[in-house]
Amino acid sequence: MVELVTGHAGKAHATAEQAAGLNAGILGLDDYVLDVHDKFKITVVSANKVTIGTGELVMQGRHVSQGTPEDLIVTNGSQGQKRNDLIVCRYTKGSQSIESAELVVVRGTPTTGTPTDPALNTTSPLDGGTTYDMALYRIPLDGITIGTPVALFNVLKPMSDVWDSLTPVTGQVKMPYSDRHITLVRVGRIVTACAYITLTSDFTQVSNVSVNETIPEGFRPSGDSRAIMRGTDNSGATSFYLYGTPEGKMVLHGTGYTGRFVGISGCWITA
Repeated sequence: MVELVTGHAGKAHATAEQAAGLNAGILGLDDYVLDVHDKFKITVVSANKVTIGTGELVMQGRHVSQGTPEDLIVTNGSQGQKRNDLIVCRYTKGSQSIESAELVVVRGTPTTGTPTDPALNTTSPLDGGTTYDMALYRIPLDGITIGTPVALFNVLKPMSDVWDSLTPVTGQVKMPYSDRHITLVRVGRIVTACAYITLTSDFTQVSNVSVNETIPEGFRPSGDSRAIMRGTDNSGATSFYLYGTPEGKMVLHGTGYTGRFVGISGCWITA
């Protein structure tokens, strides 16, 4: 039967299950730390104690808040053995359907070989699970020494960041051997280049020649890619490539003739 949740019914009727379903539907069917407070930052205090900072998380639609830092005890390691422990946020649904959450250290199995993570409770409360673990950190132990904790969670960015990432930003770069500019449009990390211009000087079979023009900051390619812009005319006589580096420098490769109308296009990923 259909029920109006966000409306006055004359009696208490909105349930935690309904709120969790709404959260999961909007935020996703997964587990996330929210981008506020300390984001559950971990600090190793001693050989058997860590501190987990403040934060907010959503696990399978359930919102969990940690308003003050919390100390957790890690069972001492053993000489000559390795072990992986996991710090989790554990959801529990007990008798009379009372629900709760707590931070728990799940102890792994010691071994002289390569340690593996301990098993967790993975049946979602959205599917009827009464115990569910959201992994936050892996704590590697080598002998009695605690290694560097490894974060296992995703930080969910706010909607304002998503809005910014979808808002187009425009710029331009001057075309070598021309008095015209190539239009650049960035949406998120994707940059497109587009222009239809006239060349004002010839360049014939140049091979990766450095030019003075540079790609402006904010539109430059990431360190593991290059900006590539291709220019051609209808006859095919003019054909060239412009390659851009993460520093904004460009090189020209190909042939162009004065007075030719040239279409230019390109696409790359920014840093």
